[in-house]
Amino acid sequence: MPAFNAFYGQSGGVTSVINASAAGVIQTAKKYPDHIKNVYVGEDGIVGALTENLIDSSLESEADIEALKHTPAGAFGSCRYKLKSIDEHRVEYERLIEVFKAHDIRYFFYNGGGDSQDTAHKVSQLSATMGYPITCVGVPKTIDNDLPLTDCSPGFASVAKYVAVSILEASMDVASMSSTSTKVFVMEVMGRHAGWIAAAAALARDERDLGPDLILFPEVTFDKDAFLARVKDTVEKKGFCSVVVSEGVKNPDGRFLSESGITDAFGHAQLGGAAPEVVETIKQALDYKCHWAVSDYLQRAARHIASAPDVEHAYALGAAAVEFAVNGDNAVMPTIVRTGNHPYTWKIGKAPLAEVANVEQKMPADYISDDGFFITDKCREYLQPLIVGEAYPPYKNGLPDYVTLKKHKVEKLTGKDFKLKR
Repeated sequence: MPAFNAFYGQSGGVTSVINASAAGVIQTAKKYPDHIKNVYVGEDGIVGALTENLIDSSLESEADIEALKHTPAGAFGSCRYKLKSIDEHRVEYERLIEVFKAHDIRYFFYNGGGDSQDTAHKVSQLSATMGYPITCVGVPKTIDNDLPLTDCSPGFASVAKYVAVSILEASMDVASMSSTSTKVFVMEVMGRHAGWIAAAAALARDERDLGPDLILFPEVTFDKDAFLARVKDTVEKKGFCSVVVSEGVKNPDGRFLSESGITDAFGHAQLGGAAPEVVETIKQALDYKCHWAVSDYLQRAARHIASAPDVEHAYALGAAAVEFAVNGDNAVMPTIVRTGNHPYTWKIGKAPLAEVANVEQKMPADYISDDGFFITDKCREYLQPLIVGEAYPPYKNGLPDYVTLKKHKVEKLTGKDFKLKR
């Protein structure tokens, strides 16, 4: 069997460990020269494939590829660009085949969340629907931790560690000032429909009684009266109150607290602003001095405090994707299978892309306390092992020594430009 080139792309919101998956793909591909000649990376994900903006990973130094393991964000550029069905946008799939043929690409690795795995699934169907032989394997990634059929999603554990540390430290700050200043601190975290990140903040709560006192989950409709009563009771008992709110919390009428009316490229409502809404509610009803913060990009870019298991997962899943592909697996995604909690142990599994694409894994009901404002012991048992262990990056001049790649472009061979559909 002759060797062919591979395409790798990063898609959707980036994470602090997605580049570790890239390193896993690129370094593992070199172990199979009889199958894979080279890995071409799409600049800005699938957009790079459509526009024939390909990066030659072989021209990056081995040291720089190794440094991807400790570098956050998308080193090759990511995108929010959703491929529709072949019937709707056949011209896009014809373009992919044109580029793949020109560059002898027969392997496709796509690194992303649910929408991105949908793209990978559609590309995997090119063989059957359009007669082009392609082996396609998805590489999981999402800070929201909402991919199904995997114990956790790379990117989540590091965000979980970041938000737990952040709310612990902020709670200590508020506690020290509460007698004469701020009574309530509200921290907003990401999570459109699944409250995994908000839940992870609860890991900060221990015998010190710091960390979040209340958590607002997307899975639980916001009950203003019950919430205000709990805030008031907490402040009266301990002098202050810390709240974590997910961006995806909804009012009883089904609208997001933070909905702006704008949608992104995937058609999702643009969120951000739940914390100030919650703070205004508290001020109006209770007249407490409040402060709020939105974690936003900080939570997903914080490689300086990454979870060690998260880094290990991300690299291993990138490597497994290549191994699946060279062994003939198509339309699958490697997964994490938990085998133990004390200590945390795991192995690589496999899931069909058809069962992963566009499926959101929300928090189970038994992970949320009966009052809807905190997590259960069962949830803590699941979350705690994911943040145990540090994987600090090297430092230079007092700052993390992150790599910036050279990104040498592959010569365009199709001789055609392509206009993206928006």
